[in-house]
Amino acid sequence: MSHADIRSPQPLDLSGDVADLTRALMDIESVSGGEGPLADAVWEALSGLDGLELARNGDTILARTSLGRAERVMLAGHLDTVPLPTTPGARGTVPAAVEDGVIYGRGATDMKGGVAVQLAVAGMIGRGELNPNRDVTFVFYDHEEVSADLSGFGRLVESHGELLGADFGILLEPTNGVVEGGCNGTIRLEARTTGTAAHSARAWMGENAIHRGARVLTRLAEHEPQTVRVEGLDYRESLNAVRIAGGTAGNVIPDSMTIEINYRFAPSKSPAEAEEYVRGVLGDAIGEGCELVVTDAAAGARPGLTHPAAASFVEAVGGEPLPKYGWTDVARLSALGIPAVNFGPGDALLAHTDDEHVAEDAVRRCLEAMTAWLS
Repeated sequence: MSHADIRSPQPLDLSGDVADLTRALMDIESVSGGEGPLADAVWEALSGLDGLELARNGDTILARTSLGRAERVMLAGHLDTVPLPTTPGARGTVPAAVEDGVIYGRGATDMKGGVAVQLAVAGMIGRGELNPNRDVTFVFYDHEEVSADLSGFGRLVESHGELLGADFGILLEPTNGVVEGGCNGTIRLEARTTGTAAHSARAWMGENAIHRGARVLTRLAEHEPQTVRVEGLDYRESLNAVRIAGGTAGNVIPDSMTIEINYRFAPSKSPAEAEEYVRGVLGDAIGEGCELVVTDAAAGARPGLTHPAAASFVEAVGGEPLPKYGWTDVARLSALGIPAVNFGPGDALLAHTDDEHVAEDAVRRCLEAMTAWLS
């Protein structure tokens, strides 16, 4: 347990309008790797509340109640954002701006609106305004928007795993206030082609590695993505080339090229099965002069909506559950044996955009639904 006296020059008010709290969180820039100031502010705000046991690992913070309830729920959200937009005049930046009841800025949907709801619930419990019918564990973590090996949640599992037990988890990622069950898995691979360098004026003396990659690109372009039904939800998959690099100069036949591939696969598949699927799609495009290497992979999470706690949450917040197409940390919770769903304010399609925004009322409605369920 950590009880360091960590202070922030920008105190957060957990007692006011959750929309104002969202904007305050957005005003503290927290691009992945720079979450420190925001983590400090969250730590200071939680430290001023009664009835919470706190722990910290780097810029990841855990807070939990110990009220002796029969059930425990985990509310989790990441503090980091993707880099700020570079387009002149973009509104999805820092600090936040409010126009006609809409908050614009980086992190508005992904996911400082959700983090504001977490903090508001913690504040209500700490001030005695909410007597929850379940014990609650709050997790605020860093490095979600980058490679999985940097994840603050992953570090927390290693350092404070004994504090992470729960009967049910809610990740407050943007879902437009509708429960989204499970999530697709993701795997990144590189198709690496090799050839023989030569002067481009005497190209017949070499083997063009870029040309060798053409078959890989053709197979990917012709691929029709599947929609896979898992426990009543339809998960749409996608398989794409996302980055390409090769060549050394304008007069040299390239001797190497790399095609980065990303496959978002239904939670019914394991990462090993996903790799096998990609190899099947590429077929004989992989072979002499072209190898396929897995560089990163993360399993998805099945919906788990039949679990009693999940079913009660869906009933409480209403709406028809949907699948989560993107990978989220519900997969980490699932790996811990904790059934979990995604539920938060904002439209996920606006995440990472130059126009990222969330309606103030959407954040308020999310908080109302959460407190009603916990009451």
